[in-house]
Amino acid sequence: MARSEPPSNTKDAPESRPAAAPRRASRRGIGASVLLIVATVAVVLVAQQALRLLPDSLNPFEEETKDRSGPVLLQSIRDLSRYEAASGNFQVIVDLEKDAKFLPSSVRGSRTLFVGQGSVDAYVDFSRLGSGAITVNADRTAATVRLPRAQLDTAALDPKRSHVFATERGLINRFGDFFSGNPNDQQQLYVLASQKIQEAAAQSGLRERADQNAKLMLENMLRALGFRTVNVQAAAQ
Repeated sequence: MARSEPPSNTKDAPESRPAAAPRRASRRGIGASVLLIVATVAVVLVAQQALRLLPDSLNPFEEETKDRSGPVLLQSIRDLSRYEAASGNFQVIVDLEKDAKFLPSSVRGSRTLFVGQGSVDAYVDFSRLGSGAITVNADRTAATVRLPRAQLDTAALDPKRSHVFATERGLINRFGDFFSGNPNDQQQLYVLASQKIQEAAAQSGLRERADQNAKLMLENMLRALGFRTVNVQAAAQ
């Protein structure tokens, strides 16, 4: 006898829909990846701090400095014809902050306080004395000098007294600095400090002091040479 199979009720069966399990799994996968990255960064930072506490002889990552510089090459010699009339010493604190556009500073960003100390010299260039700048009377008892105005030299930052005072870095910056070949690149800080000192020197009255000192020096020198009347004037710029 032929067996009768139960009729298939295809009309009443609900349609199969994609389950939400893959979405949940993908979200859990992303969350696990983020946690893994954060954990890796934390482990690296902890290991970095732990290695710093070890003695130099036991720390496998301790750097050893060796000076392998070559001999100094003299490129040129320049004759100077200027009188150093004044010098100003300056100090500036550079507050440099770098932030990411869409990330908090605790994740990516840095802030550095840099103490810059340097000097700026003010000098009078005697090579700018033109013809007729010095006039003497017939009996050589009076002299008139038209002296050019003092100029400011380029700011010179003292590397021994300039240093990073404090620094704050985000997690990504710390992680990058650990593997960076030059994590303490301070070139931008030195450039900013030099620029600020140069601007301050221009507003400090250093040029005026140099003008006065150069005038006094010439008056004393010419009087020592026998001139009884000395008139030092500022030349037109």
